[in-house]
Amino acid sequence: MPQSLEALVADFEAGKSAALARAVSIVENHRAGYDELMTRLHPHIGRAQRLGITGPPGAGKSTVTNLIVQSLRQEGHTVGVIAVDPTSPFTGGALLGDRVRMESVALDPGVYIRSMATRGSLGGLSARTAEVADVLDAFGFDRIIIETVGVGQTELDIARTADTTVVVLVPESGDSIQTLKAGVMEIADIFVVNKGDRPGADRLRNDIELMLGLRRGSAGGVPAHHGVQLKTFNPIRIAREAARAEDPERWTPPVLGTIASRGEGIDLLLAAVARHFRYLEMSGALKGRRRIRLRNQVAEVVAERVRNRLWDDPETNVWLDAQLDLLESGAATPFSVADELLRRSGPLLTGVDA
Repeated sequence: MPQSLEALVADFEAGKSAALARAVSIVENHRAGYDELMTRLHPHIGRAQRLGITGPPGAGKSTVTNLIVQSLRQEGHTVGVIAVDPTSPFTGGALLGDRVRMESVALDPGVYIRSMATRGSLGGLSARTAEVADVLDAFGFDRIIIETVGVGQTELDIARTADTTVVVLVPESGDSIQTLKAGVMEIADIFVVNKGDRPGADRLRNDIELMLGLRRGSAGGVPAHHGVQLKTFNPIRIAREAARAEDPERWTPPVLGTIASRGEGIDLLLAAVARHFRYLEMSGALKGRRRIRLRNQVAEVVAERVRNRLWDDPETNVWLDAQLDLLESGAATPFSVADELLRRSGPLLTGVDA
């Protein structure tokens, strides 16, 4: 490792905030030496609890996050926050909206907030969010919160990055249930209906619990279809009772109500987060989720290195340009050219001379 990085690691291990900021920048932008830096930090990763907060724009995610940070600090925890903001179309950077909204905790020495751009990621997360979370973990933060930009139906990557995923919804988002049907139901460990003082909040909570109860009833042998007689099968009650139960084998997401603007309901949310983490530990799911996260990171590193080695190689680009006539005439297809490109690029991709 270069001497400059050695000095950075020494300052990082000494808990210097400036070293943390530099390390995050190196990793986020994949600057020279970032992989060596991550190698040095890797033995210190895996201690922090990671909480993901997602949901549609305008649901109040930043306000909820701000209140969670305040409560965690009152409990004595240190907190790292990764606020994934939309990418600026002009600079490619984050718009920093979340950081502005979290001004009340930004100056707390026990809190570190980093805004990251989505960089075009369809899942609402920068591809490097998990790596930055690892840096915060290695620095010693007890809790890491990842708040996503909220891009609707593609907001699924958060489940791969967090231990516990909270989906924040609001009554007036008319397509909330359609969004849930599209896949968010599968990633939510906890549902929060924010702005609970607005019309439709109770109905939205009931709708979510209805869907959760139907899913649980179907899994338990009760037919979950439009012909179910709700007089004998009450899915809302099933969902509520299951969400309160300490079941070490199965987790049913609770549906909580908050009014974040007044600070109401955050204590119940934090209690649910703590209960979910206990479930993960007791069931063994925590280890499973973290192993999957490590596997995904390896796959992402491989994909990036393959891409960089191929398209940064001048000979590869010259060869590909030479195939364009064959592709244009129909004598070759993109699939045959791709297969040939991989065959001839073996030494390049592996770093082993032919």
